[in-house]
Amino acid sequence: MNVMNRFQKRMSIEQEKVTDQMREKEKCTGCMLANKQRPVHVVYEDQLVCGILDHDPFHEGHTLLIPKAHVLEIEDVNQKTANAIMKGVTIVVKAIKALYTPAGITICQNGGEFNDLDHYHIHVIPREREPSFADFYSEALLNNEALKKKLPETRVALAAKIERLKGTV
Repeated sequence: MNVMNRFQKRMSIEQEKVTDQMREKEKCTGCMLANKQRPVHVVYEDQLVCGILDHDPFHEGHTLLIPKAHVLEIEDVNQKTANAIMKGVTIVVKAIKALYTPAGITICQNGGEFNDLDHYHIHVIPREREPSFADFYSEALLNNEALKKKLPETRVALAAKIERLKGTV
């Protein structure tokens, strides 16, 4: 096989990989959310990560940070994206503490069969003593209709606070 044929074959393989990644991204809920292809309440964004309010919030300000590139599990996240996620988490935590003065904050991610987006994401969840955090993992519906109705208002306040804090991290 001559050099040109090897090059063409290698290019063909690379194109197939890119096409497969694009197909995966088109059907991935996490990709669609992070790239704003579905209605979302964006509170934080940079080139690699999008921070959105959870559509089913545990407490006001409950935020998901989602890589824009398709990544299934934590071990698939490259270092640059991991750093961007943690920078976003830090800014979101500061903003949540300033706005809502929660009793605490839980930062978590669910992998494997518990990854409900089939895309790596991390939760930043303001906490109070009640309800019990066990309710977060319960199959029972949360009593959060008032929080859901307030999502647009929460987005405006949290996004504004985050914008002011961006230069501090």
